[in-house]
Amino acid sequence: MNDDCWVPPTVLLAVDLVILTLRESQLQVLLIERGVAPYRGSLALPGGFLNHDQEDLLTAAHRELDEEAGLGPEELHLEQLGVYGTPGRDPRGRVVSVAYLAVTPRLPEPVAGTDAADAKWTPVAHALSDAAPLAFDHRQILADGVDRAREKLERSALATAFCGPTFTIVELQEVYEAVWGVRLDPRNFYRKVQSVDGFIVPAGPTRRTDGGRPARLFKPGPHTTLHPPMTRPQGPTGKEKT
Repeated sequence: MNDDCWVPPTVLLAVDLVILTLRESQLQVLLIERGVAPYRGSLALPGGFLNHDQEDLLTAAHRELDEEAGLGPEELHLEQLGVYGTPGRDPRGRVVSVAYLAVTPRLPEPVAGTDAADAKWTPVAHALSDAAPLAFDHRQILADGVDRAREKLERSALATAFCGPTFTIVELQEVYEAVWGVRLDPRNFYRKVQSVDGFIVPAGPTRRTDGGRPARLFKPGPHTTLHPPMTRPQGPTGKEKT
């Protein structure tokens, strides 16, 4: 082919955001209701096109999150999740999207803006079900984000951020169950947690549980990377919640 005749293809660049948190003991994702075509009225992940040639991808991601849900960069740290560019994923043309992920505790209620008719926290189990079809290929992006979040809990001390300054083993277990979507055997979980050096450390006096029995209190330890990792269980003890 003669290089003088080559014309670069028209490709639009966008960003999409998978924002996960725990609310009401459930893993939930931030979704918007699209207020414009295509997929007007459908649920979708926050996101949109870059504003101009000079806008950085991460800057665009934070801008879209602020415009569509009222969440600023000071409230969460975004990490790149993946790039999605399957032809036909967007009816407006050839669109390549760079997806970002944040898994953060204690996020506020979102506030819809710009082209979002609504913004809300939605349980991940519902968002990934057939009852709530998402726009574009956002179901796949969300599924990939949830998988990444589950891996983060295996290899990092992220789970402790969703607990209070001090917490019981049961409260920590509830975080793992919510994110992993499994029911864990309490004895096995306790044994695993105690085998990870520097993950959690004792935090003084006990606290009485709802049943009236005292429970030991812990706080985050000095290590943010877990060795050995808290591997998700397989088989009957790790059966998916229904």
